[in-house]
Amino acid sequence: MSPASDREVARDEKMMRAALACARRGEGRVFPNPSVGAIVFRGDRILGRGTTRPPGGKHAEIVAMDAVRRKHGALALRGASIASTLEPCSFTGRTGPCADAIVEAGIGRVVAGCRDPHVKVAGRGFRKLRRAGLDVTTGVLDAECRHQHRGFLSVVERGRPWVTLKLATTLDGRIATASGESRWITGPESRAFVHRLRDASDAVMVGSETALADDPRLDVRRGTKSLRTPIRILLDGRLRVPADARLLSDADAAKTWVVCGERARGLTQVRAAVGKVVPVRRSGEGHVDLSRAMKALAQAGLTTVLVEGGGGLAAALLRAGLVDEVHWMLAPKLIGSDGRPGLGPLALRRLRDAVALSPERVTRRGNDLHVHALLEKPVGTRKGKRR
Repeated sequence: MSPASDREVARDEKMMRAALACARRGEGRVFPNPSVGAIVFRGDRILGRGTTRPPGGKHAEIVAMDAVRRKHGALALRGASIASTLEPCSFTGRTGPCADAIVEAGIGRVVAGCRDPHVKVAGRGFRKLRRAGLDVTTGVLDAECRHQHRGFLSVVERGRPWVTLKLATTLDGRIATASGESRWITGPESRAFVHRLRDASDAVMVGSETALADDPRLDVRRGTKSLRTPIRILLDGRLRVPADARLLSDADAAKTWVVCGERARGLTQVRAAVGKVVPVRRSGEGHVDLSRAMKALAQAGLTTVLVEGGGGLAAALLRAGLVDEVHWMLAPKLIGSDGRPGLGPLALRRLRDAVALSPERVTRRGNDLHVHALLEKPVGTRKGKRR
C-alpha cells in the first residue's frame, strides 16, 4: 500500500473531527457503551453522520449508514469511506457486529480513531475488515479519540470510571464564609459551564457534607429551566442524609444512587426511596472504601463520574489516586483563613508528594478563571501511531 498523501491525511483528520463532534452528542446518555461518532464520506463530501444510541439501540456506524440509505440510497455506500472514532465492534451483543455490517454495505475504506481494548474486540474488528478486502487506516487523531472515550477506556483498562473533580472557590481556596454563606462564589458563566459538564457526564457525585449543607438537585439547567437529570450519586457512608432531602425525595429520586457502608443503618428505607443502593465495605479507617466504590459503579455501568463536593470527598479521592481530571473555577474574591476550605487535608509530609497537575487550559469565564488540568498519566491521552 502506498503512503497516504498530505491531502488524504488532512481529509481523514477533517472527517475524524466531524466524527468526534458526533460522538460528543451522546456523552452522558449511552453508558455503559462508549459514545462513538461516525461519518460516511466520499472524497470531501459527507454523506451521513451517526452517534451511538442508548443501550439496545444502534451503534454510530450503523446510524451513519442508515442516514446515507435514507438520503442517497443504498448504492451510495458502495465504495464509500467511513470514519469512526473507535474500532468497529466484531461480536454480537445487544446489536450485531458493526464490522460485518460495514462489509455487507459495500464500504470500501475505514478510517478509525483508537483501538477498542475490550477483550471481545481488541483488534479483531480491524482484522475482520482487512480480511474482507477493505482498506483500513487506524490511529487517526488517536489522542483525541482516546480522550473522547476516556470513560469507556478507563473501565476496560482499570476497572473504574473516569473521575472528574469540579471545584469552585475564591482565589484563596474557600467555598464559604465562616458562617456557611456560599451563594454565589462564582459567576453565572462558570455555573453555566458546570451544567454543561453535568450534561456530558454519566453521573454526578456529592458527599454527605454537601447534601446536608446545600440540599442540591444535581440536575442540568439552562437558566431556571431543568433540561435533564443524570444519575446522581450520594456518597453517604453512615446514611446521615435525611429522607426529605431532594436527592432522596424529589421526582427524580429514581435517578439517585446511594453509596454507603455495608451495614449502615436504614438500608431498607433508602432502598425503597431511590433507584439504587451500592453497599461497600469500609476501609481500615472506618470510611467507605472509595476504590471499591468506584469499581462497583463501573460494574453497574457508569463510565464517567463528575464529583462536585464537598472538600472532604475531593481530598479523599485525591489521596486515593482516583481523580483523573480537574476543573477549578476561581472567583476573584478573598474570604480568608476563617472561611471554609474547598479542599480537605491531603496528609502530605513532603512537597514532592503534592498532587501534580498537568494544565490543559486556563480560560476566563466572566470574571472567573477556569483552570482545566489532567492528573499524571490519565488513560485518555496516550498517543498512538497512524498505520
